[in-house]
Amino acid sequence: MNGLLIHLRTSLRLHFRNRMALLYGYLFPLIFLVAFWVLYRYEKVPLLRHMGELLTVSVLGGACFGLPTTLVSERERGVWRRYRLAPVPTWAVVTSTAIARYLIILTAGLLQLGVALAMGMTLPEHPLDLWLAFTAVSFAFIGLGLVIATLADNVPAVQALGQCIFLSMLIIGGVAVRLASLPEWAQHVSAFFPGRYAVEALQACVNGRGFMGMRFSLLALTLTGVAGCLAGAKLFRWDAQQRFLTRGGKIWVLPALAAWIAVGLLAESRGRIAVAADAEPAPAKPAPAVTAPAGSNPTPPAPAPVPAPPVATPPAPLTTPPASATLKPPPPEPPWMKVTLKDADALDYNVPPDNGIVSPFAPPDEEPDEFVKDQVDTVRNRLASWPPGTDGDDLRCVRNLLYVAAVPDAIQLPVERYLPRVVYQFLLDSYPKEKLTKMLIWIAQHPMEGTIIDDVTDLGIEGAAGDPMVVRERAYLYAIKMVARLTGRVEE
Repeated sequence: MNGLLIHLRTSLRLHFRNRMALLYGYLFPLIFLVAFWVLYRYEKVPLLRHMGELLTVSVLGGACFGLPTTLVSERERGVWRRYRLAPVPTWAVVTSTAIARYLIILTAGLLQLGVALAMGMTLPEHPLDLWLAFTAVSFAFIGLGLVIATLADNVPAVQALGQCIFLSMLIIGGVAVRLASLPEWAQHVSAFFPGRYAVEALQACVNGRGFMGMRFSLLALTLTGVAGCLAGAKLFRWDAQQRFLTRGGKIWVLPALAAWIAVGLLAESRGRIAVAADAEPAPAKPAPAVTAPAGSNPTPPAPAPVPAPPVATPPAPLTTPPASATLKPPPPEPPWMKVTLKDADALDYNVPPDNGIVSPFAPPDEEPDEFVKDQVDTVRNRLASWPPGTDGDDLRCVRNLLYVAAVPDAIQLPVERYLPRVVYQFLLDSYPKEKLTKMLIWIAQHPMEGTIIDDVTDLGIEGAAGDPMVVRERAYLYAIKMVARLTGRVEE
């Protein structure tokens, strides 16, 4: 135990003396934090729905790059060969190395979380559960880092392996690209990457259900970490002259690979792969009429009773019924009718620019390319017969039409720039300008009202938004942009 503590203290001291290690360990996560803040700064709660991704990036960088790079570089310099002469078992050296890396990653995560809070993020819903999830994520990726250090014979090989795993998890593993934005096949592939479960576990603690919402993710991360640490300990190399291909016992790599496959298959069997959008319950179907089965002798219906002959009665005197019996009170005026142009002046027009990546709005003279033009024309032709935008209450229809522009923006589809113009023109053709302005002002004033439509595949736009709240926020931004055009604040 003394050897473990001494090696732990030495590892931490050497790390904090290495300037490059400090830059990679602490500056790299902060760069990602600033990039996400710039991208999502127009959300009402900046970064809150992205801390799972950001903290996962921090752990990935420290475990898949920092840990194996340190191990392999020290092995190349002969440091581990000298450690072998000490009366310390292998498990103690590997354990102290893993604990030191966990403490380094934990401080980086705390720094990232503190900066996010300073930039406007609210406190996590479940702080203790967040620490538990962060520990499980660190354990899983530290095991992965030990495997990388085992497979790599030199530092360039570490960087190559680390990049392959890091970029795969960023793009397909659900770390940097939302799972709902991926095609169905990629969502199935992501089930075999621990990065998906890391994001799910951490995000469940930031603004979700906490421990109750991450039990499967914790199981997947724990299994991955145990298999990785086992393989790393069994294949640990003390000397740089020991090449991986020339040594025995390479079969111990299989448990690490088998853990990834087992987790993916378990997720498949439990139906945890597809990311479905929230949907409203379908209306109840009327009960089918009861018919007699073929070949049976149904009981014939009873004959209708013969009506009695009419009895002559004297005509009733002509009287005028009271007005209350014939006239119904007029329906109440919808609240949005009371909106005035003064309410438009009170809106916050500090919205993203039209040529940006959030709520883009193409100018009237911009023509899309051929592929995007086909999608735009399809939406334009189907809007007039789209039930959510034409049937029912006017305010609800206008809000639903805003979702037609908001959903592609949330998914970041190529057509996102041009559909707001299509929706805006359809609204102008469907409603008087004064009435439309009032409804859009009301929607901008009450962005949390109404149900959310986050899937518009029936209009020819494939894909569903993973976070319905992002769709609601984009609709709010488009309502303000359209009000600005209707009131002359934006000239076209």
